[in-house]
This record gives sequence, structure tokens and C-alpha cells, in this order.
Amino acid sequence: MIKIGFPKQQIKIEQRGSINEIFDIIRKKWIILSPEEWVRQNILDYLLISKNYPSSLIAVEKEIRLGELKKRCDIVVYNRDANPWMIIECKKMTATLSEKTLQQILRYHITLPAKYLIITNGIYSFGFVKEDGIFSEINIFPDYEK
Repeated sequence: MIKIGFPKQQIKIEQRGSINEIFDIIRKKWIILSPEEWVRQNILDYLLISKNYPSSLIAVEKEIRLGELKKRCDIVVYNRDANPWMIIECKKMTATLSEKTLQQILRYHITLPAKYLIITNGIYSFGFVKEDGIFSEINIFPDYEK
């Protein structure tokens, strides 16, 4: 399991009418604040502030095609050659990270063959690295490759 030391919150939240919204630093727009969005924005904050990942190489809700189906990856981080380097699947904090969650990110990996896969609910995070065609569990969030 990966332990994440979340930074002091830089996240912007506003109430607009009866709806709470959170500012997505990557997409540069206000998004309805759902439990999953809360986790996604905290992970993005962690990537940008604590791990110094380049914001220009991060995509949020990246649309992919799996056969006839359109799916969206929560977070995709690209390497400097614009190839998928990491896929992160975010679930709300009360969600259990299960075999189903792992299968979901593995399906995304078919289209986006990234080196790293991370599943998280903001409390628990599990990560995997693919080397020589084999996935191995990792226990730290990788530093961005320079």
C-alpha cells in the first residue's frame, strides 16, 4: 500500500446556489464537488505540489475507447515524449478498492499502456509498475521521470 502525505490544501471550493463546486487546476474550470471529485482533486494537488509532476503532462478524465465503449480515465500522466506513463483511478473515500477496481484500470491499460497504475480512494492507494511485461506492486508514489 502507498502512503500519501497530502500537502496543505490549495484546493478552491465555492458554493454556487445550492451546489458546491471545486476548481480543477488541470482543466482550469469549476466542477461539481462529488465525493470522487474530492479525491481526484486532492490527488492532483499531491502530484503537483508534493511530487512536482508537470501540470502540462497531466490529463483529467481522458476519454478512451474500449471496443465500442467510450470510457474516461480519471488521471493520466504522460512522459516527456507524450506517451502514457501513469494511469490513476480515483474512487470516493468510502469505496472499497477491490478486484473490480483493479480490473477497471487494467482495461484502461489496454488502450493506454502506461508504466504505472495507481488505484486510490484517498485513504488507501495501491500502485503497480510494469517491467518486462510483468506487474509488480510498489509502495511509494514514483517520482516523475526527468
